[in-house]
Formats: sequence, C-alpha cells, structure tokens
Amino acid sequence: MVAAIDVFTRQGYEATTVDDIADAAEMSRSTFFRRFKSKDDVIFTDHEVLLSRVDDYLEASRATPLQAVCGAARLVFEHQVRRKEISVARFALLHDVAALRDRELVTSHRYENAFTHFLRSVLPDNPQREYVSIAFSAAVVALHNAVLRQWLLDPERDLSPRLNSQLRSLTKAFTVDVAAGKKDKFLVAVFDGDSDQDELMAAIRASLR
Repeated sequence: MVAAIDVFTRQGYEATTVDDIADAAEMSRSTFFRRFKSKDDVIFTDHEVLLSRVDDYLEASRATPLQAVCGAARLVFEHQVRRKEISVARFALLHDVAALRDRELVTSHRYENAFTHFLRSVLPDNPQREYVSIAFSAAVVALHNAVLRQWLLDPERDLSPRLNSQLRSLTKAFTVDVAAGKKDKFLVAVFDGDSDQDELMAAIRASLR
C-alpha cells in the first residue's frame, strides 16, 4: 500500500497504471491481480483486515452491546493513528480523487453494517432493537469519521480522548430500556473507570426495580 500511495501521489491517480504499482511494489502484474482486483483495492486493502478484526472483536467482547461497538470503533481509529504516514497520505489522495472518496463511503457503510448486524444479534428482541441497532451504528461511524478527519488535518494532536468522550456521550444518549413493556429489563450502564463500585451497583439495582 505504501508503494502504491507513493506512486499515486507522484504521478496522479489517473496517470498511474497497474504496471506502475506492481513495479513500485516489486511484484509481477500477475501477482498483483492475484492479490487485488483493481488499483483502487490497493488503497483500501487494510480495511479488509480491519473489518475482519472488528468482527472478531465484537464476537469476543464481554462488554455491553453498545460499549462493544464503541470499542470496535476505537480499534479502527487506533489503527489509523498507528499508521499515521499512510493514513495522512491516503487522506490527501482521497481529497483529490472523487472516485476514491466514493469508495471510502462504501467502506464506511461496511463498518456500519457490521455494527448493525452485531447489535441485531445481541440486543433483546423487542420493538426498539431495530431502531437502536441502525441508529446507534450510524451515529458511531459518523462520530468516528468526524474525529478521524479532525486528526488527519492535524495528526500531531492526540484526539483519542475526544473520541472516547464523544462515544461515552453517545452511549448515554442511546441508553434506553430496550425491553420496555416486559417484566425483564435490559440496562446499558456507562461509567468512569474510577467510579465507586458500591455506588455503581446501587445505581444499577435502582434502575432495574
């Protein structure tokens, strides 16, 4: 991916051929097409790995459903930050190429679908499940992308605390009794890591009465 972005940046997206990318990556044309369907795929190849990691993370998470989705969003953000050089170069490339921006929107929608599918499978079966699954997933992706863009414009800033704070606020906004009208209740609890455990448990017990 690094080689491809470098070639795109130097030559321009439209002027760059598959042969140019293959040469820069020191691979044959046939090897390129065994790994990628098109030159666009090279730019977004890490998202295929990330989407798989997101699915694994959600499946293994022992957090509440909404918190698990927030954790997956943080995982994606941290990946981008760790690969700062690539993330910033790709952002600049996307700014100049409309076709790649369209592809980015499709990729964002795939994360949203992954979150929605997970929430549908784990939230209690009641009339609010569909609304919460769709709306919360869309909101998390939109919030993640907004903070990510802020970071990409100034990659020396540490915006992880801002993302975490906004995700907590979002989770609070979606904290609902998703089992309304039933005897059993489902509670999503959001709290700071330094919260007093006795006070926390008392609050949870009071909410479930």
